[in-house]
Amino acid sequence: MNLPLSDVYVVEGRNSLSGILQPCGSKNAALPILAASLLTDSDVTLHNVPDIRDVRSMISLLVSVGVSVTRLGSGSIRLNASSINPDSIDSSACKEIRASILLAGPLVARTGRAKLPPPGGDIIGRRRLDTHFLALEQMGADVRFEGNMLSFSTDGLAGKSIFLDEPSVTATENAIMAAALADGDTVIYNAACEPNVQDLANMLVSMGSRITGIGTNRMFIAGSDTLLCGTEHTITPDHIEIGSFIGLAACCGGVIRIPDIPSNILKPIMNGFSKLGITVESDTEYLTIDGRRELVVQPDRGGSIPTVYDSPWPGFSPDLTSTAVVVATQAKGTTLIFEKMFESRLFFVDKLVAMGAGIIQCDPHRVVVSGPSKLHGTDVISPDIRAGMALLTASLCASGTSIIRNVHQIERGYENLVERLNNLGARITRESC
Repeated sequence: MNLPLSDVYVVEGRNSLSGILQPCGSKNAALPILAASLLTDSDVTLHNVPDIRDVRSMISLLVSVGVSVTRLGSGSIRLNASSINPDSIDSSACKEIRASILLAGPLVARTGRAKLPPPGGDIIGRRRLDTHFLALEQMGADVRFEGNMLSFSTDGLAGKSIFLDEPSVTATENAIMAAALADGDTVIYNAACEPNVQDLANMLVSMGSRITGIGTNRMFIAGSDTLLCGTEHTITPDHIEIGSFIGLAACCGGVIRIPDIPSNILKPIMNGFSKLGITVESDTEYLTIDGRRELVVQPDRGGSIPTVYDSPWPGFSPDLTSTAVVVATQAKGTTLIFEKMFESRLFFVDKLVAMGAGIIQCDPHRVVVSGPSKLHGTDVISPDIRAGMALLTASLCASGTSIIRNVHQIERGYENLVERLNNLGARITRESC
């Protein structure tokens, strides 16, 4: 699917944003959960499915291998994988999203084979697939490169004790799904434990899989010699979207309330944002962010410049570092942003410098931000989902008009964003030019 770069957002900045901003279902949970529908020949009904490009691409991939998909209404779908053919996968669609690799685990577990092109997705540095290969190989899969395709095959997966060489989220999800239909029990050490991994594991439990250690870095999965059962599952709200909105709200001069915040996500998000002076109030209904408050960087003890850095859950998410950079431009003081995990994630900061931000890029992983800066509108290109959201946040708090190009990147991860923000008082139009 070739998407036009001519689609743009035209953003009129410096409009106060206030109101209620409802979070959508988690993109990073929906993608593996959709793939997990391959582990049963019964109906799987999902609710709170975000209507975004990456999810549509994953659904298209499932349809290409024979999964029937029925839309039941807003945010709800029913899938049935009773008759699938792993050899009919749409290779071109695989190249659209990195999450296409999530089909490897369930396909090889159920059918004994899978053949996929290298996955697409954001270009934010080297994103290794080795951890996926090592996990599946330890369970008995043969993994090869054949031409420009990744080939997975097995005479039967066997449960094993697996140590992941890094706590990769998608590799953990692939290993969990493969282990669910393996012969015997699997223990995964150094597993990722992000909320989306937990959501997948809880969904598999509802399908009859026996999994313990959910939310920890040591997970136990009892293999099954039969396909799993069907289920009905509601996808958890997107903690990355919630974090993006917290950063946006803090910069945009109004009061924004976000309902339905999962209880386990706020502290890891605020672990980074609180250093930039963001404060939030929460009760049983809403999380409230008052963007009228001055943002002041909180120095380390002794007055040292603080560092906002990412790490695996429950650390500050790497998907929020781009937004953290923008917040730092609006905070009084100096901050070091240290993106440890992806060496190209911060390469969008030149666009913020062009808007007037005081940023020094030290190396591919670190930037020093001094604020507050009076940003002004300009013409920028969104390089990836999270940088695109950060640039939109910067445009909303900048003076004048900004044009953001390549907006399909943003829309891969955020549902109906223009309408939702305009309902809060933003002035954004989506145009083709």
